[in-house]
Amino acid sequence: MRKPTGCQPPTEHWAIIGELRIRYLDWGGDGEPVMLMHGLASSAHWYELVASHLRHRYRLFAADARGHGRTTQAAGGFDWQTLSEDCVGLMDHLGVSRAAVFGHSWGATAALNVAARFPDRVTALGLIDGGVGRQSDPREPWEVVKAGVRPRDVSGTRQQFLDRLRHQLSFCWTDQIERIVQTMVYEDNEGQIQDILRPENHLQVRRAMWEEPASQFYSRITCPTVVIPAGPTPERADSERARQKRAGVAAAEKVIPRCRVRWIPETVHDIGYHKPGELAQVMDEFLSGLGSPSA
Repeated sequence: MRKPTGCQPPTEHWAIIGELRIRYLDWGGDGEPVMLMHGLASSAHWYELVASHLRHRYRLFAADARGHGRTTQAAGGFDWQTLSEDCVGLMDHLGVSRAAVFGHSWGATAALNVAARFPDRVTALGLIDGGVGRQSDPREPWEVVKAGVRPRDVSGTRQQFLDRLRHQLSFCWTDQIERIVQTMVYEDNEGQIQDILRPENHLQVRRAMWEEPASQFYSRITCPTVVIPAGPTPERADSERARQKRAGVAAAEKVIPRCRVRWIPETVHDIGYHKPGELAQVMDEFLSGLGSPSA
């Protein structure tokens, strides 16, 4: 795979999709189109480091999902059907009839739904440390699940917020990551940092995950799929969370047709920050191998 020749930023664009004004990034190029879907309380900028390795081979697009980044703060529509329609609507706006779709974390389940609900529009599917694993049990009452919903800890001044993240991500922190994480939050009138994703919308997301867990859609996927989980560090390899992830990945691999798994070892959930080159290589090898007899 061609090495990135610099950190040239993507261009920023806007699209009116239904009631939304969607902000999206375009890295240019003439290759196969790839739609990139970010995680919960994140933004399109999450993919910047990864895209720098792929922009010369693929036409990459990443949008801020509804209620995220600079896209409209919609009061609803955080169900999987509407989120899928948002993605397909952007593809229509771009004149893209079919594309590969990759998603990270919550965005992986959103990408899974796009592939399941609009199979004619998706050539390949990538699930980056998401879309698999332990799901909320629908038999557990929603009120019980709701009581346990906790948005991520975003608080304090901008400097306090950045200091915490700088400590948590000390092994990969850069000025570029510092800029990226600030696209996901805002400073309120009291000088406190808040998530752009509103708590009431976060709750809608969790309701959708409870009502329609990702596993319900595995058997509906018809395109080639790659699952890209973040492998734990050696000291966490035997933890309960790591065992649950391995079981979830195995279940997805068994049920999703034409599925392959490519673990990225000893990394964190935000693989795109820690090992963007390795993530890009896995994505590129998957996409470039789709034409081979074994694909």
